[in-house]
Amino acid sequence: MKRWIKRTLIAVFGATALFGGIAAWAHQRHGHWQNMSEQDVAEMKTRMVDRVGQKLELDAAQKAKLGTLADAMRAQHQALRGAGTDPRGELQSLLAGPSFDRAKASAMLEGKLGAVQAQGPAVIAAAADFFDSLKPEQQAKVREFMARRGGHQRG
Repeated sequence: MKRWIKRTLIAVFGATALFGGIAAWAHQRHGHWQNMSEQDVAEMKTRMVDRVGQKLELDAAQKAKLGTLADAMRAQHQALRGAGTDPRGELQSLLAGPSFDRAKASAMLEGKLGAVQAQGPAVIAAAADFFDSLKPEQQAKVREFMARRGGHQRG
C-alpha cells in the first residue's frame, strides 16, 4: 500500500478514535452531547484542543488544524444526523405499518450515504492536514495512544 494512503488512513482512524473518545466523555459528563448549544460545543472544542495540545505538545498552527478537524467532524455528524430529525422516531416509522417500509429505509440509507460522500472528503483532508503537520515524535505519540488504548478512551 502506498505510504500516503497508509498515513491518511492512520490519521482518519486516529481522529475518529480521538473524537469518539471525546464524544463518549462529553456524553458522560454533559448528558446528551447531541443537544448541546453551540456555545457548549465551542467550549468543549476549546477544552479538547487544549488537552490534546498539551499531550502532544502542539504549536499554534497544529492546534488550528486540530480545530479545523473538529469542525469538519462536527459538520459531518450534523449532516448524518439531519436537521432536527429524531433518528429513533425515523427507525420506529419503518416498523409502524403492517410491513417493513423498505422504500423509506432505502431513502434513509441513501441520505446517510450522501451525507458521508459530501462531508467525507473534508474530514479526510482535515485529518490528513493535521496528522501531516505533526512532527515524527508527535505522530509516534498518536500511534502509541491508538495501540495502547485500542482507539477508545476509558474512565
